[in-house]
Amino acid sequence: MISLVSQNEINQITEWCEKTKKEKNKIYILERNPFKEDIKWTQSKIFIEIDRPMEVANKTSLVYDSTTKQLWHYIGGSWRQVVSDVKED
Repeated sequence: MISLVSQNEINQITEWCEKTKKEKNKIYILERNPFKEDIKWTQSKIFIEIDRPMEVANKTSLVYDSTTKQLWHYIGGSWRQVVSDVKED
């Protein structure tokens, strides 16, 4: 079964990352993925790593880069930006 990624879901996760970063005020943050029950395509992602270098990040995590405001996941042997594949009107 294919899970489609909506821009709304990406925004929801990135907003949570920004909020968590402000609250924790650390260089990088490792948190359990609070979206894995609600957002189907994140079910296999146990953690969300905020501002952790992709060279050392866990390949089963989502990685949020606050400098570029982008969300990344490891697919097919490389880190790729999470982009919406749902056409929204």
